[in-house]
Amino acid sequence: MGERFSEWIPAGGPALSLPEIEAQLCAPGARFEMETLPIQGVPTRVWKNAPPNLSVLAQLGRSHGDATFLVYEGERVSYDAWFRAVATLAHHFQALGVQKGDRVALAMRNLPEWPVVFFAAVSIGAICVPLNAWWTGQELAYGLAHSDATVLVCDAERLERVLPRLGELPDLSHILVSRCPEVREGVAALETVIGASGDWGRLPDRELPAVAIDPDDDATILYTSGTTGNPKGALGTHRNFATNILSSGYAAARQVLRRGEALPEPERKVLLTVIPLFHATACSATLMGAIAAGHTLIFMYKWDPVQAFEIIARERVNATGGVPTIAWQLIEHPARKDYDLSSLESVGYGGAPSAPELVRKIREVFGALPGNGWGMTETTATVTTHGGEDYLNRPTSAGPPVATASLKVLDREGNECPPGEVGELYAAGPMIVKGYWNNPEASAATFIDGWVRTGDLAWLDEEGFCFIADRAKDIVIRGGENIYSSEVENVLYDHPAVIDAAVVGIPHRTLGEEPAAVVHLSPGTSASEDELRDFVRQRLAAFKVPVRILFTPETLTRNANGKILKKELKALFA
Repeated sequence: MGERFSEWIPAGGPALSLPEIEAQLCAPGARFEMETLPIQGVPTRVWKNAPPNLSVLAQLGRSHGDATFLVYEGERVSYDAWFRAVATLAHHFQALGVQKGDRVALAMRNLPEWPVVFFAAVSIGAICVPLNAWWTGQELAYGLAHSDATVLVCDAERLERVLPRLGELPDLSHILVSRCPEVREGVAALETVIGASGDWGRLPDRELPAVAIDPDDDATILYTSGTTGNPKGALGTHRNFATNILSSGYAAARQVLRRGEALPEPERKVLLTVIPLFHATACSATLMGAIAAGHTLIFMYKWDPVQAFEIIARERVNATGGVPTIAWQLIEHPARKDYDLSSLESVGYGGAPSAPELVRKIREVFGALPGNGWGMTETTATVTTHGGEDYLNRPTSAGPPVATASLKVLDREGNECPPGEVGELYAAGPMIVKGYWNNPEASAATFIDGWVRTGDLAWLDEEGFCFIADRAKDIVIRGGENIYSSEVENVLYDHPAVIDAAVVGIPHRTLGEEPAAVVHLSPGTSASEDELRDFVRQRLAAFKVPVRILFTPETLTRNANGKILKKELKALFA
């Protein structure tokens, strides 16, 4: 803990320890009470009060009535209108022959139709397959074929990519397209079923179809980011998604109690959601909790910092974020001073490690509390959460696990590492997916007796806070010495001119590989390669100093999950 955090550290440290908070929040009869149930034969702690399935969650959303749920450009949709559209489309899916367990693919931007399609599918027991909207036609066809989807609901842009590939998709029986000016033969306009978003409030007020859905029934196939090879389809359950509702609430309550304050009454918030909904973070950690609480979600056609400022000021947004790059852009953009952003209470992100300087800047610039966490597609997002004073005091941590989750760190021999020792991170809990769709070999290698082998190198401190050192595949091994790229990246981020940085390994004839870096500088600043290398040398051992540093005029290329595409960066050093 540095002196510059002193104004945010509660006198005498946190008011309660993590075990004390868990005992209070999870006591019998409390909202976050837990019970132990078998999941795939493994005794697992679960939230006792989580909705049993996503159909029940949709009905909970209906109870928010005229409260605004979705905002997109000039469109505003209430919870009641959204539910009417969900119920109408769910009955239509059944009329098309969709049965429990069938796959319904969903490929579109963050549009108001997205959560309609998702809940219409899962509420009848179908498996929703949210496809990466950034994918090419070939990649979309792979996802459709691999999941054996019989129905595709998409927007016009995704339709144009898929149409040339229809010959490869004999099982795809129905395509519904939204916001398409000209609908070709064999494709139906989604609007003919539910109308435009402004019409949803006039749809019949009807119940969802009656379908028996157990908590551990299949709900989704979310594809991993696929930075190498074909992406794998993580098979999620209704329990996986319902878990995140209570996990998010537990994390928020824990943060308040750590501060020594009384738990506030529930309050509706306004969230600017810029992460793609096909990503586990937005679909599970954000969307599920928002529906349970009655929050408002605002979508953007495309990320733009100035437009974000306008939205935050106009809609009095309480929370936003996504990946660290977005937070940096909000901080560094010169137009920020022209807008009233005082409504912001939290700026959170995940998907990539963040620099300690970013944690400090969020507090200093916005007066908002930073938020972070760790999870992956295979954990349906949230396993650990980090926020408030704990994050300011441990800016390189991803936080402690939520109460229903467990973490362990194993060395190469499979022995559990003591606190402070780096090894491979394993996670367990009711948020872990069943396995990979149609991939028993990968499932067996990754999901072991209720634990998921994450591929992340990490360490735990004495209190259970998790620190991600690196992806196992991203570690740079120089002459037998391990170099964790995130450690070097964090030092580069501490340089006042650096806004984006990535460290990769480049081949060396005798050492095997050496560290190299690609950086993007903040507008209006300058730094030379020698200056940055000296900056790192003053803070880290000499063998960790990048042997080469390249500069890029743009922020580094990422996949939709926020992970930097390091394979592409390595090619720059060839």
